[in-house]
Amino acid sequence: MVALTNSKVLSETDDISDDESDIFSSTQGSMEEVTSNICEVSVRPGIVHRLDKGTSGLLVVAKDEHSHAHLSEQFKLHTINRIYLSLTCGVPSLNSGRIEVPIGRDLSNRIRMAAVPSPNSSRQARHAASRYRVVEVLAGGGSALVEWRLETGRTHQIRAHAKYLGIPLLGDEVYGGTRNMALSLLRTRSHSSFHGDLSQLVSKLQRPCLHAFTLGFKHPHTGENMQFSCPPPADFTEVLSQLRSIGIEKNILKIQSLNYEVLI
Repeated sequence: MVALTNSKVLSETDDISDDESDIFSSTQGSMEEVTSNICEVSVRPGIVHRLDKGTSGLLVVAKDEHSHAHLSEQFKLHTINRIYLSLTCGVPSLNSGRIEVPIGRDLSNRIRMAAVPSPNSSRQARHAASRYRVVEVLAGGGSALVEWRLETGRTHQIRAHAKYLGIPLLGDEVYGGTRNMALSLLRTRSHSSFHGDLSQLVSKLQRPCLHAFTLGFKHPHTGENMQFSCPPPADFTEVLSQLRSIGIEKNILKIQSLNYEVLI
């Protein structure tokens, strides 16, 4: 079993033979390097779950069939602890809440999913539930650092639920968090002296500002509770830092479970 970020191996356990496990031994190897090494020795790990294109953060990969089956079952039963961080366009009307709205294919855009409050026989949608909490209000209310906890794992779930709440993710061109929208919203919430900096900030949005921050599960062989966390990458923290510098007021909410100020 291997716990990965987008850029390196965080943890690797001896679930396969010593010879096979050598290909995972470097803690500095990228996911591409690991995958390349796997192909060379004809060992194929089980991809248990995926991250949306552009999403940074944690991913777990199974190294044997037992681990793959066990981890897949945990995902199926929704017992995996998954926490994401995002930067949003605007701020939720409530500081925290739970969204239980089915998600289905967007009929107007086939590459996009959509929250479907009232699905019917002609509109297929699957049950989806997310919990969110505002960690920090940014840029005078033009943006927010929001924590998400997934109860289900639908395609584009956070992005679709964020759009449904009216707070699409910054940089999410598919779900409404476009550069133009971000620039317009931030300008209305900030003093004119900041407007020059806003154009520079928005130009840095090359992907949806979404990061898989924490991943927790039971070890498939020992039953031990495993939990991993990794801070957001430089592009995320750079935008966050600039948003913190914009506006008159900054509202940091108390976090009971994780000290984000230490990590980001």
